[in-house]
Amino acid sequence: MDAAEFRKRGKEMVDYVADYLEKIDKRQVFPDVEPGYLRPLIPDCAPQDPESFEDVFKDIEKIIMPGVTHWHSPYFFAYFPAASSFPALLADMLCGGIGCVGFSWAASPACTELETVMLDWLGKMINLPEEFLAGKDGQGGGVIQGSASEATLISLLAARTKTIRRVQSENPELTEADIMGRLVAYASDQAHSSVERAALIGGVKIKNVSSDDKFTVCGSALKKVLDEDKASGLIPFFFCATLGTTPCCSFDRLLELGPICNKENIWMHIDAAYAGSAFICPEFRHLLNGVEFADSFNFNPHKWLLVNFDCSAMWVKKRSDLIGAFKLEPLYLQHHHQESGLVTDYRHWQIPLGRRFRSLKLWFVLRMYGVTGLQEHIRKHVRLSHQFEHLVLQDERFEICAEVVLGLVCFRLKGSNELNKALLKSINEAKKIHLVPCYLREKFVLRFAVCSRTVESTHVKFAWQHISQLATDLLQTWEHDDHQQ
Repeated sequence: MDAAEFRKRGKEMVDYVADYLEKIDKRQVFPDVEPGYLRPLIPDCAPQDPESFEDVFKDIEKIIMPGVTHWHSPYFFAYFPAASSFPALLADMLCGGIGCVGFSWAASPACTELETVMLDWLGKMINLPEEFLAGKDGQGGGVIQGSASEATLISLLAARTKTIRRVQSENPELTEADIMGRLVAYASDQAHSSVERAALIGGVKIKNVSSDDKFTVCGSALKKVLDEDKASGLIPFFFCATLGTTPCCSFDRLLELGPICNKENIWMHIDAAYAGSAFICPEFRHLLNGVEFADSFNFNPHKWLLVNFDCSAMWVKKRSDLIGAFKLEPLYLQHHHQESGLVTDYRHWQIPLGRRFRSLKLWFVLRMYGVTGLQEHIRKHVRLSHQFEHLVLQDERFEICAEVVLGLVCFRLKGSNELNKALLKSINEAKKIHLVPCYLREKFVLRFAVCSRTVESTHVKFAWQHISQLATDLLQTWEHDDHQQ
């Protein structure tokens, strides 16, 4: 394919993607395929001779689309949102076209510098404390990671290195292995599984801190477990607070937890993967109060800020904590500006070496929507979640299981877990909408997350009418079965 054909085919692909997104509501949200469906549809080996673009293009609808779950459908209410917008798609195209691998400032100065400035823009939008911003000569700063899981892992590894060095300086007789065996990380019993995974990769113990009846961790619960572990000779070193937990969007109490972590020399990382985008709205910013006590903070613009995956924003108060943990300088990666103090080499802030020009997506979206456009997107989703909550509360057969704060509603039929599992099965087998469940304590709960950029009140009403009718059908068969017995 030469440049002339690329121009032609590029326009065709843009038309295809625009049509796909414009008419996505006409597609069944969840696919009708079984595991292994794809292999019989394509050859065993790559073709020896080139194929035409037309042949490849027609296989998109034939082979790929039958197996796609349509995350941007207005009938998709599962997990959390996966952001998408046309400005971000165009920026991704430019990113692929430039094709730089921005592991250092010299590898592509614009790639590094735009990222630093965009993370400052974003930090100011959510009113992050000044210490987290790079500015012209700040000690902190932001970086784009691939996911919140990476941000948690990076912060845990940096905390581990920092603690080992501190304990060794106080107790020179202790080896690194002695200290590693005593390190403990902590997170809420509602925290995402990626926190436990980070501890697994980091080779340290992790303990759950019990949440209260609102599924949040308070200071007394953390203090209790810390006191017990210190009395046993363990070394608490890392706490991951969650703002907007995955099961029910609950918020740990930063104003209680932060001072404890600071006093005990524990690195506090805040995972606000989903909820963080909402902090651009003044009415939700109070949920972030206490961030001033944190060492690192992360949220995903690729969830709720109209920036396509992947774009996970992470900030640290002291960049030297990250660089000190991960810095290696082989000759082939060095450049003559690196010790000037004027440049950032993001390879020291992350697990991989290479990195894409992801800040272009932020730059396009922030400029073309503006803060007000993004605030309206968040507010619309929150309004729709409260609409769904109101519909649920009008039906006495159902109950709301957690406070609705942002765009997630946790609900269930009053009754057994088996009944609710059967309801979810009938919802997802009908494939008109898509939901996923969670457990809150021992209760099996259905999660209704407002996700799509194009979702409207009519889609929420349809979803509720559909769920309500399936519940009616299910309860009739359950009552019938009960009578039979």
